[in-house]
Amino acid sequence: MEALSALVAAEEAGAFDPEAKNIAAATNAGLAYGLAAIGPGIGIGYLVGKSVEAMARQPEAAGMVRTTMFLGIAFTEALALIGFVVFILVKFA
Repeated sequence: MEALSALVAAEEAGAFDPEAKNIAAATNAGLAYGLAAIGPGIGIGYLVGKSVEAMARQPEAAGMVRTTMFLGIAFTEALALIGFVVFILVKFA
Protein backbone atom coordinates (compact mmCIF):
# COMPACT_ATOMS: atom_id res chain seq x y z
CA MET A 1 0.00 0.00 0.00
CA GLU A 2 2.98 2.29 0.50
CA ALA A 3 3.82 2.02 -3.17
CA LEU A 4 0.29 3.01 -4.10
CA SER A 5 0.30 6.02 -1.78
CA ALA A 6 3.72 7.05 -3.13
CA LEU A 7 2.33 6.82 -6.66
CA VAL A 8 -0.65 9.01 -5.77
CA ALA A 9 1.61 11.55 -4.04
CA ALA A 10 3.95 11.68 -7.05
CA GLU A 11 1.01 12.16 -9.41
CA GLU A 12 -0.33 15.03 -7.32
CA ALA A 13 3.10 16.68 -7.15
CA GLY A 14 3.49 16.45 -10.92
CA ALA A 15 6.70 14.43 -10.65
CA PHE A 16 5.47 11.15 -12.09
CA ASP A 17 8.04 8.36 -11.84
CA PRO A 18 7.58 5.36 -14.19
CA GLU A 19 9.42 3.16 -11.71
CA ALA A 20 6.83 3.97 -9.05
CA LYS A 21 4.12 2.84 -11.46
CA ASN A 22 5.90 -0.49 -11.97
CA ILE A 23 6.27 -0.98 -8.22
CA ALA A 24 2.60 -0.20 -7.63
CA ALA A 25 1.56 -2.54 -10.44
CA ALA A 26 3.66 -5.38 -9.01
CA THR A 27 2.30 -4.80 -5.51
CA ASN A 28 -1.31 -4.72 -6.65
CA ALA A 29 -0.86 -7.73 -8.91
CA GLY A 30 0.68 -9.75 -6.07
CA LEU A 31 -2.14 -8.77 -3.75
CA ALA A 32 -4.73 -9.71 -6.37
CA TYR A 33 -3.18 -13.14 -6.94
CA GLY A 34 -2.92 -13.75 -3.20
CA LEU A 35 -6.62 -13.04 -2.81
CA ALA A 36 -7.42 -15.16 -5.86
CA ALA A 37 -5.57 -18.14 -4.36
CA ILE A 38 -7.42 -18.06 -1.03
CA GLY A 39 -10.77 -19.24 -2.41
CA PRO A 40 -9.51 -22.27 -4.34
CA GLY A 41 -7.29 -23.24 -1.39
CA ILE A 42 -10.25 -23.27 0.97
CA GLY A 43 -12.41 -25.03 -1.63
CA ILE A 44 -9.92 -27.82 -2.28
CA GLY A 45 -9.40 -28.38 1.45
CA TYR A 46 -13.13 -28.61 2.04
CA LEU A 47 -13.59 -30.91 -0.97
CA VAL A 48 -10.86 -33.35 0.06
CA GLY A 49 -12.04 -33.39 3.67
CA LYS A 50 -15.60 -34.22 2.72
CA SER A 51 -14.40 -36.84 0.22
CA VAL A 52 -12.33 -38.60 2.87
CA GLU A 53 -15.33 -38.48 5.18
CA ALA A 54 -17.54 -40.01 2.47
CA MET A 55 -14.98 -42.76 1.76
CA ALA A 56 -14.78 -43.57 5.47
CA ARG A 57 -18.57 -43.84 5.73
CA GLN A 58 -19.04 -45.92 2.57
CA PRO A 59 -15.82 -47.71 1.55
CA GLU A 60 -17.59 -49.52 -1.30
CA ALA A 61 -18.23 -46.18 -3.04
CA ALA A 62 -14.63 -44.97 -2.64
CA GLY A 63 -13.83 -45.30 -6.36
CA MET A 64 -16.70 -43.11 -7.48
CA VAL A 65 -16.08 -40.57 -4.70
CA ARG A 66 -12.37 -40.39 -5.60
CA THR A 67 -13.16 -39.79 -9.28
CA THR A 68 -15.62 -37.05 -8.43
CA MET A 69 -13.11 -35.55 -5.98
CA PHE A 70 -10.40 -35.31 -8.63
CA LEU A 71 -12.83 -33.66 -11.06
CA GLY A 72 -13.80 -31.15 -8.39
CA ILE A 73 -10.15 -30.43 -7.60
CA ALA A 74 -9.43 -29.83 -11.30
CA PHE A 75 -12.32 -27.39 -11.66
CA THR A 76 -11.42 -25.58 -8.44
CA GLU A 77 -7.75 -25.36 -9.41
CA ALA A 78 -8.81 -23.77 -12.70
CA LEU A 79 -9.99 -20.78 -10.66
CA ALA A 80 -6.50 -20.37 -9.21
CA LEU A 81 -5.01 -20.56 -12.70
CA ILE A 82 -7.41 -17.88 -13.92
CA GLY A 83 -6.26 -15.73 -11.00
CA PHE A 84 -2.64 -16.31 -12.03
CA VAL A 85 -3.40 -15.23 -15.61
CA VAL A 86 -5.05 -12.06 -14.31
CA PHE A 87 -1.95 -11.49 -12.15
CA ILE A 88 0.28 -11.68 -15.21
CA LEU A 89 -2.02 -9.38 -17.20
CA VAL A 90 -2.13 -6.77 -14.46
CA LYS A 91 1.63 -6.90 -13.93
CA PHE A 92 2.70 -6.61 -17.55
CA ALA A 93 -0.14 -4.61 -19.08
